[in-house]
This record gives sequence, C-alpha cells and structure tokens, in this order.
Amino acid sequence: MTKDQLLTRLLTRRRALLAGAAAVGAAGTAGLFAALGGEDPVKPPLPAAGPPARRPLKPSAYRLQPLTGYGPPHTAPGRTPVRHEPLLRVHGRGRTMVLTFDDGPDPRYTPAVLDTLAEYDVRAMFFVCGEMAVDNKDLLERMSDEGHIVGNHTWSHPLLTRLSRGRIRSEMERTSDVIEEAYGERPQWFRAPYGAWNRAAFQLGAELGMEPLAWTVDTLDWTTPGARTIERRVENGAAPGVVVLSHDAGGDRSQSVRALREYLPQLLDSGYHVTVPRRHYA
Repeated sequence: MTKDQLLTRLLTRRRALLAGAAAVGAAGTAGLFAALGGEDPVKPPLPAAGPPARRPLKPSAYRLQPLTGYGPPHTAPGRTPVRHEPLLRVHGRGRTMVLTFDDGPDPRYTPAVLDTLAEYDVRAMFFVCGEMAVDNKDLLERMSDEGHIVGNHTWSHPLLTRLSRGRIRSEMERTSDVIEEAYGERPQWFRAPYGAWNRAAFQLGAELGMEPLAWTVDTLDWTTPGARTIERRVENGAAPGVVVLSHDAGGDRSQSVRALREYLPQLLDSGYHVTVPRRHYA
C-alpha cells in the first residue's frame, strides 16, 4: 500500500469516528432534555433514505409552564365556627396572659402603649374602631411591624343588639376593609362593643372569618378610677389564660398608660408570659 493510500484510509476512519461521536452526543442531549420535561428519553432516529424533512420547531411545554404551577396546592383554612358565646380565656403553655386594648387607635395614647410594649418585647391585641383607624393608619402599620394583633371592634362602637343584621354587617365589613388596607391582612378576631353579643354578631363574624373574643379581667379603666386602681385590678386578676381588657381611646386614657408601665414589668417578674392568642380553625 502506498503512502498516499494509507493517509486517505486514516482520514476516512477519523471522519467516521467523529460522526459517530456527534450522533451519540446529540442523542444523549435529547434524552436529557426529555427527562427534565417529564417525558421518555428520545431515541436516535433511524437512518432514512434521502435528506430528512424539515419539521417546524415546537416550543417546549415545560419551558412555558410557570414554576408556581408545580408543588402541592395551598391549603385554605377551615371555616370559622359559629359560636354561641365569646371566648373568655386563651390556652397556652405555663402562665400565659393576653393584654387587649379597645376603641383606638388614638394618637394621644396608643403610641405610649406601643412604646411600653416594645420596651418589654411584649405583644398585645388592639380591637380598633374603623372611624378611628381610618385616620390613624400609621399606627396600624406600626402594630403590624411590631407583631401585635389587630381585631375588629366595629366602625362606630354601636350597641349591636339594637341594630339590624345589615347594619351589623356594614359596621364589621367597613372596619375589616380599613384594617386590611393598613395592617396588611383582614382581622381574625372580633369584639362586640360593650360586650353586647347577639346571634347576628356571632354569625356575621364567623362569615367574615373572625372569632369572638371577650375578656376575663375588666380593668374598668374607662371610669378613670386612678392608675393605681387599674394596676391593682390587673395584678389581682392575673392567672393563666386570663384576657385583660383596657382601653387606648374613647376618652382620657392617661391613667391606662401609666398603669401599664407599672403592672407589665411586675407580671413579667412574676413569671407570666404575656402574648397573643393563636387561631385554631375547625
């Protein structure tokens, strides 16, 4: 065999090897993309006579589907039960108590209440009235930022037992709308003004996704009995599961502010865990 014939044969064998490697690589890549798309690996096509017909490229279905389409669907919370009486106590580990403040937010007193709670790293509940909240949305934003719970206390603080079902719904819905806008989510708790509940209040509250919460210890701070009296009522009523009622609006609440500064550190020193309740869906 001449030198030129040997060189020609080597070049022909090299081209065949390169062509085979390219075919194998293309088939492997096709199989990999098919596996990512959830399909069976693509087998290399059989050789056909003549040039292969050109087919229009189809967009990948996998690439067009949003990533949020994968994974388990979000589980919606269960329906809020319709109760026949409000919750009076909360359940928690150890000596757990809840502080609640009604009728606000009031820019004269609510910031001072929030300052004291922040000083001791304590969260509380604020049952707000819509007509107060609509002009003080910044305070609702602060409550959200600092981890407090905002509940619905109607729009204008009426006696619900004297209202029609439609009026009660309007009082609740308008307030929930304002809370959602400023606080970031709709309220999950409701408290009837004056503690006057009726069937419509329980039913409509449940329809709007709210649990009814009353109280265990009433400080009667709205009567302005003096800061020391308010303080003593909280200390005497302190017990595991207790819900304390105070006010941060609806009148002169300077006594309530001063009393909180005194009884809160005493509760904590006595081993009480002052926190907010959790919702337990049915």
